[in-house]
Amino acid sequence: MTPDDQPDATGLLLAWSNGDSDALDRLVPLVHQELHRLAVRYMRRERPDHPLQPTALVNEAYLRLMDVTRIQWHDRAHFLAVAAQAMRRILVDFARQRHSQKRGGDFVQLSLDEAPDVGPEPTMNLVALNDALATLASFDPRMSQVVELRFFGGLTVEETARVLDVSPETVMRDWKTAKAWLLRELTS
Repeated sequence: MTPDDQPDATGLLLAWSNGDSDALDRLVPLVHQELHRLAVRYMRRERPDHPLQPTALVNEAYLRLMDVTRIQWHDRAHFLAVAAQAMRRILVDFARQRHSQKRGGDFVQLSLDEAPDVGPEPTMNLVALNDALATLASFDPRMSQVVELRFFGGLTVEETARVLDVSPETVMRDWKTAKAWLLRELTS
């Protein structure tokens, strides 16, 4: 989305908020590239054999966003923040489902030829991160929102400040504190 598209996107968001169900259909092409970029970022953190591809993740998020009612959209950054949250929830749901499978449901089958190339691969435990963010939100909701917008939403400091209606300095302070807290929480 280019800066020239922002007024159109904001107008469509406001129309959607006011009950124009077709506005979302007109909005998605304007923000699709950015949503796809977010999805690619998410999927890079996932295991290579994840059943969702970035386009499928965008489509799933779109379906969830269609069900969102009674949100008073502010601007493009606010929309991207909600879309990023929807994508995160989709991936957390997939991770929880995979971890709840019994009898080897999360094992990957390999041929003997592939086995030597497989080694420990660092992957982010999205469920643990989600749980840590929920804990963080229980005592500092804004700090949790900063992480969600910056890490998951890919928003800049300025965009995050605008969404949360705080100064960029406050966002940076919260961002640094939250990263340190999450690192300690996730490594303990």
